[in-house]
Formats: sequence, C-alpha cells, structure tokens
Amino acid sequence: MQANLETLSALERRLSVALPSAEIESEVESRLKRLSRTVRMHGFRPGKVPFKVVAQQYGTQVRQEVLGDAMQKSFGEAVRQQNLRVAGFPRFELKPVTEGVAELHYSATFEIYPDIALGDISGASIERPLLEVGEIEVDKTLEIMRKQRTRFEPAEHAAESGDRVMIDFRGTLDGAEFQGSSATGQQAVLGEGRLLPDFEGNLTGMKAGESKTFDVRFPDDYHGREVAGKTARFEVTVKQVAAPRLPAIDAEFANSLGVADGDLARMRAEIKANLEREVRVKLKSRLRDQVIQALLDATRVEAPTSLVQAESRRIQAGARQELEARGVRMPANAPMPPDLFEKQAQRRVATGLILGELMKVHNLYPKPEQVRALVEEQAQSYERPEEVVKWFYADPERLRDMEAAAAEENVVAWALGVAKVSDKAVDFDELMGKQ
Repeated sequence: MQANLETLSALERRLSVALPSAEIESEVESRLKRLSRTVRMHGFRPGKVPFKVVAQQYGTQVRQEVLGDAMQKSFGEAVRQQNLRVAGFPRFELKPVTEGVAELHYSATFEIYPDIALGDISGASIERPLLEVGEIEVDKTLEIMRKQRTRFEPAEHAAESGDRVMIDFRGTLDGAEFQGSSATGQQAVLGEGRLLPDFEGNLTGMKAGESKTFDVRFPDDYHGREVAGKTARFEVTVKQVAAPRLPAIDAEFANSLGVADGDLARMRAEIKANLEREVRVKLKSRLRDQVIQALLDATRVEAPTSLVQAESRRIQAGARQELEARGVRMPANAPMPPDLFEKQAQRRVATGLILGELMKVHNLYPKPEQVRALVEEQAQSYERPEEVVKWFYADPERLRDMEAAAAEENVVAWALGVAKVSDKAVDFDELMGKQ
C-alpha cells in the first residue's frame, strides 16, 4: 500500500492511496467461492451452482464490498502511520478503474482535530450564584401549584382578567371569511396573552349571553400572512364566563401531590427538598455557563466543519422531538433552515474540544464515585430511585451523559481555583423563571 497526504486547509486533508489490484481480485474470487458453496439459485442444487453463474450474479456486489473493506482498512492503517486524529467521517472517491492495471487508486478527504492552545482565564471574573431555599420559596411554589390546579366555575359577573370565557365568533375581511376566522365553543383565559390585545380587550366586561361586533387590526408580523397588517371585523357571542377557584391547602391538596396521609408538614418538607434539588441544578448550570464562556473567550478554536454539521443535525433532531412532545407535528421530511442551529453547534463543538484538552492537560477525568453520586442525585426526583440507578447503569450510552456532567463539574472546580470568583445572591423568581 502506498499513501500520499495533502494539506488542503488548516484542518482538511486528502489522503491518496494505491492498492495492489492482485490482492483485490484474489479477495473477490475467494469470497465468490465461499458464496458458491452456500448460495441458493433456481435450477441448481444447494452448493452446486457453477462459479461462473455466481460470479455473473453477485460479482459486482462482492467487488464493491471488497473495495469498501479494503479502503476502510487501508485508510485506518494510513492515518495511524501518519499519526492523524480524524474528525468526522472521510469522503472516499475511487479513481476510474482500467482493466489490467497493477494498482487501484482512491482518495479520502477528511478533517483532523485541531491542536488546542488553552488560554489563560486567571483574569476572568466569575460570579458564583447563591440561593438558600426557605419557607418563602416554599410558599411561592405552593401558590404556583394551586394555580396549576385551578378549577373554573360559571359566574354571573362580567368577564375580567383571570376569568375563562367560552365564545363563538365569526370574522370577515372586506366582507369575506378567512382561514381561522370562525369558531364555536372557543375557550380562553383572559390575561394569559393568548388572544390579540384588541380582541381580548373587547371581551373584557361582557357577560354570558351578550354579543358584540368590533374591529381588530392584526399586527404587521402576524403569522397569518393573509391578514397581517389588516383590520378584520368580528361578531362575537359570549357563551359562558367562568371564574377561577383555587383549591385550599389541605389534606386533599396534599394527597394530590402524592402525600398519602395528607400531612401538610410532610408535604412542605417534600416540596422544599425537591426545590433544593432543582435550585442546586440551576445554580450549577448558571455557574457552568460562566466558566464555559470564560474558556471560550480565552481559547480560540477552529471547529471541524464535519463535527459542527453532525452536532447541528443532533440539535435539529432534538428540536423536532421537543416540538412533537408539545403536540406540534412536523412532516418527517420537512426541512429546517440549515444554518438555524449552526452557531449553537459551533459553540458545543468548541466547548467539547476545550473541555477535552483541559481534562487531558490537568487530569480532570471523572472518577466512578463522582458519576455514581450524580446518578443517585438525579434518581432522587423519581418515585423509585433505586430502579432509576439500575436503569442508568444498564446502558453505557445512558451513563455517558452522567460521565460528561461529572467531567464538567471537575472543569468548573478547576476554573474556580484559577479565575477571579465572587459570590452573588440571586432572586428565586428570576432563577426559576416564574416571574
């Protein structure tokens, strides 16, 4: 085997390889002979199919398989000899084959991992967020849980913010109906922002049984292009006004949260424990983000395009799954803009390269006990923690995420010992996103 390496750019390489034709032909013949002993063909007894017939039927397929295997094997040997770290998958190109030649030639174009020169973060400022969960935070969370279990009861008063209204409506634009312009039995809670402000404003103050006609101007950037920036006339009838009724915090409420005996003190203790776990995760995430940004600011990384494209596809797949989980159905072949996730993918790839170099240089690889502790911590939020722990350890792929999280914790701990760190109290509502 002969191999020649070309440098196409900072990270792109092309490897040109020559393979002895005789070895390829010998392997093709060997495989066809093995196949002739087992192949079944109409008109022949098993194992009695003439070699020429087998070669005529399967020769092209077998030759492609042999060439593919030979290219993969020789490529692997060549990159090991050249001491190259291949990023992503190579793109193979077989040169036109002339019968009777002594050698077959192919090229493999690929990228390599960049050399990482770690930057200095000793001058970076990192704020370590702090928050202690107390009774006030438990009370706020309880109030949110009550609102999540709100029941609506028919009311005689005029609709106001917080009430749920059931309406029939019909809209027209220049006298003609348009897509989505009418509905019966439509329900909406006033004040949640799900209706256009002008539309909701006209519903406020109406009672059950009342009808009203009014104009609504659609925003210029409205998703429905047919009506964007235009004014439509709506005829609306309020069928029902329902007022919100929040449940009392009692034994029945505690039962609904999984506290079997309805003990309110136990309920509060469980809520506090869950909050502390959630707050701890969010504080870690916020601190990690600052460390990652400091590392990215200090270290210049040219991310291999192949890795960025692969990561972008993973992010896109995750986005599709999240949309489907929310009830948004997308056709399997519906295209997403190719550059929609590019920046996010570049950041993830660059982060991974920097963290990998840091772990190697400073020996920050996670220890088994660290991974175990993270798994057990995550399992605590489930009803049967021991089963969740077994589930993680049953599949190395599942455990890999925990190993990556443990490695990141080691990197964060290292960074906090290098950078300028100050403590900063954070607001509960702001941290939890519940303002």
